[in-house]
Amino acid sequence: MLRLFDRLSQVRHAEFVTETQNSAVRDLAAMTGYEQLMAMRDGLAPPAPISSLVGMIDFDGEVGAIRVALVPEQRHYNPLGTVHGGVISTLLDTAAGCSVHSTLAAGEGYTSLDLTVKFLRAVTVDTGRIEARGRVLQRGRRTALAEAQILDGEGRLVAHATSSCLIFS
Repeated sequence: MLRLFDRLSQVRHAEFVTETQNSAVRDLAAMTGYEQLMAMRDGLAPPAPISSLVGMIDFDGEVGAIRVALVPEQRHYNPLGTVHGGVISTLLDTAAGCSVHSTLAAGEGYTSLDLTVKFLRAVTVDTGRIEARGRVLQRGRRTALAEAQILDGEGRLVAHATSSCLIFS
């Protein structure tokens, strides 16, 4: 499995990476997890491909707590006419996982061990912008526990997840 900075170092030669991003990518291995995430947010490093694929927006946060949003589109729908649970799960996994990522020291990596999701409310185009808010509940040397919630524009809880992550050097 490639660590984030290994993956990004391979991407830096892609045509869509600017020279500013190229110099930031060279420095990712020396950055903390939070610094890496903020470099992606600020356009100094390429974003994770999944964020572009799904259409994630408004990525931000602080150490131990990350938020990311999505405006539902019909392309996110399942055959029943609501946003697919995989899209909701991806947003939750991003918020929880990146919350753990934000706590990493330079040279550390992580991977998700599990993701437990509870879907509480259907999401459609009419729901409008939804926001996933992740936070680290416990961070040890080898494992971390995080949670994420998705709220709609009225502040109603749409979905909730917990995630265990393995931390490695």
